[in-house]
Parts: sequence; structure tokens; C-alpha cells
Amino acid sequence: MPLELIINRIENENAGIRVLYLTAADGSDLPAYTPGAHIDVALDGIGTRSYSLIDFSPPMDPPFCYCIAVQREDAGQGGSVAMHQYQFGDIITATEPCNDFELRQTCESPVILVAGGIGVTPLISMATKLQESAVEFQFHYSGRNAAVTAFRKVLEEQFGEQLFLYLDDENPVLLDAVFSSSEKPADVYICGPAGMIEATREAALAAGVSADAIHVELFSTPVTASADEAFEVEIQSTGQVYTIPVGKSIIDVLEDEGLDLVFDCQRGDCGICQTDVISGTPDHRDVVLSEAEKASGKVMQICVSRARSERLVLDL
Repeated sequence: MPLELIINRIENENAGIRVLYLTAADGSDLPAYTPGAHIDVALDGIGTRSYSLIDFSPPMDPPFCYCIAVQREDAGQGGSVAMHQYQFGDIITATEPCNDFELRQTCESPVILVAGGIGVTPLISMATKLQESAVEFQFHYSGRNAAVTAFRKVLEEQFGEQLFLYLDDENPVLLDAVFSSSEKPADVYICGPAGMIEATREAALAAGVSADAIHVELFSTPVTASADEAFEVEIQSTGQVYTIPVGKSIIDVLEDEGLDLVFDCQRGDCGICQTDVISGTPDHRDVVLSEAEKASGKVMQICVSRARSERLVLDL
């Protein structure tokens, strides 16, 4: 059921980031959500854009609202620019909260949160929940410089010694030290640009963290590359062949053809749609597989990855 949300308050966190506070346009209570959740905002002529819901402690004014942060990207596809044009009192349409980046309930050894840039937003909610639950955690947050790093003051005040802040131009993060300086974490949550996610995953794995304890959220929407071409997918079990055009994923086409597939995020960061590759060369665009797994060419995430060969034969 779509939500009609009114912009109740706007704050400029810095020159490029706006914080929007949203309440129900009809004054009703908003649906509850869990840390890591997001809403998808509908933008005319552009499509939908996902924004993580932010929880601070204590909750920021106004109460009973959703809080999101939007970083303006003038070189992007127009979504962030459109969001920055909204004014106080405007009404937007969004989905109810959904969560592909769920915080597991654990009271075991420390939880490590690693954020890059605007990817900090879902991890703020996780850190708030962990703090309220008295679960030991470390919150590592890296930004380009002081001018563009959001929420520094409020995070320092809220999390104190649990927050580790890094600035690329002053004290860049050393990922090996993040994992070697603490006991092995029960879970690691990572959100930020793809390169940062992959580097953090590799550092965690090298430190002995199990792959199933590493959870990632890619803070961007996979885009179609200009060099993309159509390719074919053959289903090994039936021999059926389908053409995957530019602008559609393997899942899009196979679902349209009536195949029953298992998938979730459709952004390449949850791993649920991982599929064995019998032949052909995948074009990997996920943040789940390790570099070794990508190089092997034996598995792929069919929600975002495409093909470098004319045909892929998949174990479906």
C-alpha cells in the first residue's frame, strides 16, 4: 500500500546532503520498521529511489516521522536532484518500509559496522539499536573530508568511543586494523560504495570472519552500462533459451517467462539469487562474490550480472 508522506521539516546537513523528515499526509501513524530498512520514493519521469530510514537516540524532532538523507549527485540519473527540489509541505509517494539489510539479533562477540560516505544512514539505525540493547559494537565511518562527512557531531555525541571516524584527507581508514584490533566479530555490516564494500569484505575474510557473518548493502542502484549488449541464457534442465535485452536483468526475463526463481534484493548485495554457471563468461556486477569466486566464473548473481559471452548456460 503506497504511503502519502508530507515533508514536515528539511535540514541541510552540508552543501550536498539534505535531511528530510516525513509524516503521514493524513495524520495517521506510520508503519513500523526495523534497523536497516528503507523506503522507495516515486519520482515522476525518473522511477523510484531507495532511502534508508535513520534512527537517532533520542529520536530527533519532529516525533512519529521517517527521517531520510539525500546526497545530491549532479552527475547521476536525476533522482537526487529531484529530491533536493522538494520543499516544506510537499507530498511524496513512497512504499512502506522494507528491509533487505536486517540486523541480526545477537548478544555474542562484538558487532562491527563499517560505513562509507552516505552509506552511513542504515548503520546509524543499527548502532542506535545495538546501543539500546547493550550489545558491544564498533562503528567505523569513513568520509572524503570534513566538509562532506554527514552527522559527525551527532554521532560523536551519541556513540562516543564506539565511533571511529576516518577522513580520507587526514586519517584514512586502514581496514586490516579494523579487524585485527578487536576480537572476532559475531557479525559485520557494511554499507557504502562498491569498491569500499569489496575491500572491507576481503579484509574481514582475511581476518577469519566467516562469509555468512558479513552483511552488505550497496548504497546505489546498479545502472546499465553504455556498452551493454543483449545476450542469451540457456536453462540447462530444459534446454530453453531466452534473450536478455539491454535494460532487463536475467531475473526480469525469466520471471516474465513464468520461471519460479528465488531472489530478494535485486541489487546484487544479498546473494540469494546466486546461480551456478555451466558454460559462458559472466559479467559480474554484484558485491557478494569474492574476487576468487568472480574469477572462477562458476557462479553469478542473476539479478544484476550480465554476460561477456554470447550465451550463458545456467544450472536452473
